[in-house]
Amino acid sequence: MTARIVLLVTSPRLPAGLLTSAAWDVVRQHPVLTGAESELTTAVRQAGAEVTVVAGPATQALLDMVAAHGTAVWLAGPAGDESLARELGLRLAREPGLAEMELMYGSWDPPGARLLDAVAVLDRLASPGGDPWKRAQTHRSLAGYLLEESYEAYDAISADDTDALREELGDVLLQVVLHARLAEELPEGERWNIDDVAGGLVDKMIRRNPHVFAGAEAGTLEEITANWERIKRVEKARDSVLDGVALSQPALSLAAQILARAARANLTVETPSPDTGLDEEERLGATLLTLVSEARRANLDPEAALRRATLTHAESIRAAERG
Repeated sequence: MTARIVLLVTSPRLPAGLLTSAAWDVVRQHPVLTGAESELTTAVRQAGAEVTVVAGPATQALLDMVAAHGTAVWLAGPAGDESLARELGLRLAREPGLAEMELMYGSWDPPGARLLDAVAVLDRLASPGGDPWKRAQTHRSLAGYLLEESYEAYDAISADDTDALREELGDVLLQVVLHARLAEELPEGERWNIDDVAGGLVDKMIRRNPHVFAGAEAGTLEEITANWERIKRVEKARDSVLDGVALSQPALSLAAQILARAARANLTVETPSPDTGLDEEERLGATLLTLVSEARRANLDPEAALRRATLTHAESIRAAERG
């Protein structure tokens, strides 16, 4: 039988002991070595396997175990023990008769696994002994940062810079996870955590997409959108079609959203006319609202249009400065 060293790599983000059947077979049938005690070594021992923690050079210990038993398993640590794999690979390349090396994955990171790392890191930073600045924050003190990071993500989208978008969405995610961590410090009966945030999102998406999760007929995009709005109205039990509109958003986008809500509800309400009887500020506001209404009818985004024109004008100002 060919001598064999099995490098068993597992996901540190899954519960200890959640291994494939092939991984359980190999650790039960052969001696297991590892570099440190962990929850995984405890789980493997509880399943009846032999686990030895190696304090010295691991390569020679593995080769000695192979010489004695024919096969040995190295239970890799959370980072995968890549340096050991390289060292062992070089040794076996020089002396191929010693053993063959096999890489086995006992478990894999599921999609979204690094989100668990984000939660763990923010928990450390916001806990006693962590970062004093983050521990001193409140939902209100962080509110401006959430807007700022969202605008930076918007800028990345506008620039078609997907690398920058990935980074900026990370900054938005930081705000979400940090807010959730701070909410764990609220008084009893008011507190919530990141699982409550994620659970609420999952429940909402399942409820509002019955054409995906409940076997309902999909229909057209317009029908799907109408069904979404109908389900949302049942959930929220709102008194007005304008309930839920974010009033702190920029005025142009606020005007566009209010007009769009009214149109979806088939409400026809004339916008105020820039009448000469109004004061100067009211006339300006009425004029702008009329322009937003015209933009909506033309299927244009007034916020994006003004932003584009302003940025173009900014470039003209810079050019004038350069002479």
